[in-house]
Amino acid sequence: MKVIWKSVSLFKKLHLVVLLDLFLGSIAVSDEKRLISHLLKQYNDVGVVGRPVENFNDTIRVSFGIALIQILDLDEKNQVLTTNCWSRYAWKDKLLAWNPKNYSDVKTIRVPTDQIWKPDIVLYNYADTRLKERREALAVVSNDGQVMWIPQAIFKSSCNIDITYFPFDIQECNMKFGSWTYDGFQLDVFFYDGEKVDLKDYVESNEWVVMDSPAKKNVKTYPCCPEPFPDLTFTIRFRRKVAFYNYILVLPCVLLSTLTLALFWMPPESPAKMQLGMNIFVAFFVLLLLLAESTPPAASSIPLIGAYFCLNMILITLSTFLSTIVINLYFRGAKRRKAPNWLKRVMLDGFAKIMCMTDETYHVDQRGAPKMEGVKLINNKEKKKNKVPELKYNKYQMCECGVSMQNNSSSNNTGDWSNPPDKSPVNITALESEIRDIRRCARSFMNRIAEKDANTKKCEEWRVIALVLDRLFFYMYLIAIVVSICAIFPRSHE
Repeated sequence: MKVIWKSVSLFKKLHLVVLLDLFLGSIAVSDEKRLISHLLKQYNDVGVVGRPVENFNDTIRVSFGIALIQILDLDEKNQVLTTNCWSRYAWKDKLLAWNPKNYSDVKTIRVPTDQIWKPDIVLYNYADTRLKERREALAVVSNDGQVMWIPQAIFKSSCNIDITYFPFDIQECNMKFGSWTYDGFQLDVFFYDGEKVDLKDYVESNEWVVMDSPAKKNVKTYPCCPEPFPDLTFTIRFRRKVAFYNYILVLPCVLLSTLTLALFWMPPESPAKMQLGMNIFVAFFVLLLLLAESTPPAASSIPLIGAYFCLNMILITLSTFLSTIVINLYFRGAKRRKAPNWLKRVMLDGFAKIMCMTDETYHVDQRGAPKMEGVKLINNKEKKKNKVPELKYNKYQMCECGVSMQNNSSSNNTGDWSNPPDKSPVNITALESEIRDIRRCARSFMNRIAEKDANTKKCEEWRVIALVLDRLFFYMYLIAIVVSICAIFPRSHE
């Protein structure tokens, strides 16, 4: 009984399987699905690896192109360009050809690319840590075996950044594509749609303006192999939008430069000049730090605007140093040596006239030569050699006059003219002593005046020399500003 029951159970199971097969076989399947199943089964039989050609010496022609959708980022520090592109591949696969009449006139199908052969065209200057750069996409196959594959990809390519004219710079980044393993005899590449980057679907960037996007085919031969290796190089030439940097770097730079011009017009002996100079120095240093954050630290060239910041800092430092010297000479000029004649000829007679500073030299002559009758200016070297001129008087006549005046006053008081005045030697000696004291005091007074005038003239000479240097430095700074602006800004109009 048990054997019979097992036989019946097995019969029921077989009957159920037969009914299920009949039911599934009755499901209608489209010709497109049958075609895809047939082609993929055929591909699975022959294998995905290997070029789809009849003869080994045949060359498969692959058309390639890219459509730029968006410039995502340009990392100036790491020199990496990130772009969102549509890659376009087209080639002919004989294993995917069919007769449309056998499949209800189906002429195009979509198949997954992981089950068919596809060219190994990669980005040569790849600069990304990701293992995959493309999104999965189906390939469109025509009945003659023509395959078109348009995957979306995020490319990160290395780009040589030139920041010489930052932020008015124009960058050129190349994207080099080619087969990684096949040579030109096995796989040759051509442009998909003209020698350019397709910009029909490009989304405008907030930072960059695309100026041009040419492309070029290169064929290179390496020393290891005689076979040629073709590649397609796409160049994207774009210019930076400077609206943001005008408010962050350019406008503060112009304002600080104007304020630096006012720094040179302040009196050199004023302490406010040194304080203002140091504040402007710190402001330019802050701008230099902002510039360093936006530029690559290991660049082969420095931006001209950075050199302009450094030039301003150098000139401000020299101006502050010059102001320190002027203040030192102004307040301690009396203890300094006299200005050399060659320096006075160069500064007072040369640059002062060229820069219309004759008023300052006139004041030096006026202050150094005060008009005092009977007084001759004496400098430190001639003080001991030349004595003060003698007083113009006759001591005997003065003595007699003094005695007569004294006698007249006594006679007027007494009314007695019969007795002559007393001309004793004691009175004459006392009078001479007083006159000598007067002469000594007068000589000392005139020497002090002469020494003071000489020191004043010496101080004024050094002060005016410093003023002429300060004015000369002002014109040098003005010329440096004009030259630097002419070197930086014209590039923005290209």
